[in-house]
Amino acid sequence: MDKIIDNAHNKFRQKIEKLLHGIDITINGDRPWDIKVYNANLYERILIHGPLGLGEAYMDGWWECGQLDELFTKFCSARIDSHVMLDATTIKNKLRAYFVNRQSQHLTSGIIKHHYDIGNDLYRLMLDQRLTYSCGYWHHASTLDQAQEHKFDLVCRKLNLQPGQRILDIGCGWGSFMKYAAEHYGVSCVGITLSSAQLGLCKELCAGLPIEIRYADYRELYETFDHIVSIGMFEHVGSKNYKRYMQVVRRCLKDDGLFLLHTIGGNKSVTITDPWMDKYIFPGGVLPSVKQIAKAIEGKFVLEDWHNFGADYDKTLMCWFDNFLEHWHSIKEHYDERFFRMWKYYLLSCAGAFRARDNQLWQLVLSKNGVRGGYVSVR
Repeated sequence: MDKIIDNAHNKFRQKIEKLLHGIDITINGDRPWDIKVYNANLYERILIHGPLGLGEAYMDGWWECGQLDELFTKFCSARIDSHVMLDATTIKNKLRAYFVNRQSQHLTSGIIKHHYDIGNDLYRLMLDQRLTYSCGYWHHASTLDQAQEHKFDLVCRKLNLQPGQRILDIGCGWGSFMKYAAEHYGVSCVGITLSSAQLGLCKELCAGLPIEIRYADYRELYETFDHIVSIGMFEHVGSKNYKRYMQVVRRCLKDDGLFLLHTIGGNKSVTITDPWMDKYIFPGGVLPSVKQIAKAIEGKFVLEDWHNFGADYDKTLMCWFDNFLEHWHSIKEHYDERFFRMWKYYLLSCAGAFRARDNQLWQLVLSKNGVRGGYVSVR
C-alpha cells in the first residue's frame, strides 16, 4: 500500500514539476523562491483544487517559500495559470458570476465587512500614519507616509480642488483622503462606507473637520457635488454594476465637475477573481479591464486623463508586509497562526503580481462634458 501511495505522489509531483519547468522554480531547492514541500499530498491538492488548493495548503503549513513575492512574480510572469486546467471552484465561481449579481446592494454590505471589519488594530499597525489602504505614489517619495501624502496631493491637483468646494469620496475608508483634502485644500467632504469598523474610527479621526461620514451604498446617492473621488473601491463594484456605478457618479457630479477614479486594473476582462482571494480576502472582488471601464463610461463621460503607476503597488505592498511582520507580536493574541500565513500569502502574492505587471493601478480623470479648452494632465 505504501508503495502505491508513493507512486501516486511521484506521479502528481512529476506533473507539478512539468508545470514549473522553464520558470526557474525548483521543488525543495535552496533558493529563496523555491518551494519547500512538507506534505507529499500537496501535489494532488494543487492539481485538484488549483489556486485555492495552493493557498490553503500554504495556510495549513504544507509548504513554505522564503520569498513568496518573488515566487509569485515568476508565476505571473510565466502566465502559469494559462497552462493549467480550470478547477471545480473556478468553474463554479464563473457560473455564479454569470447568473448572480454578487455585488448587488443587498449582498455588498456583508462582502465589505468580511475584509474591512476584521480589526482596526491590524490596519493601524500595517498601514501608514493616515491609515491609507490603497497604492502610494512613489515618484518622489522615499517612505510609505510620503508616498501616500504625495498620492493624495496628486489627486487634489488632478481635480484642481478649490477652497469651499464640496467633495464626495465613494468608499472613504478611514477618511485619509478627506482629511488631507480638508486640511490642505480647504474643501468639505462627504464620505461613504459599508464598514462599521471604518465608520467609527473615521468619525474619530476626522473630528473637527468639515467632513461628514455616512454608512451608505453608492446606489443610494442623489445629491450633487463639485467633484467626486473613489480610491480603491471600484474593485468591489463587479462587472454587472459598472454601468450603474457610472450612472450614479454622473447624476451626483456637477456639470463642470471632475471625477477621479483610482482603481486596480487587470490586463484582460474577467468576471471573477482568483478563488483563494475570493474565499479568504475579497469575496466578490474583481479587477476591471480597460475594455470594461471604457464600456461603462461610454456616452456618460469624457476621458480626460488615464494614468498608470501600477509598479508603485509593489513597493506599497512590501511596506505593508514589513509593517505587518514587524508589529505582529503586538496583535497576535487576537489572531491565530493560520491567519498570519493567510495575510502573509495575501500581501506577498499581490506584490508579486504587481511586480510582474500582471496587475495595474490606474487613475482616470473624467468630466461630464469635456473640460473647456482642454484638460492639462498632472503628474
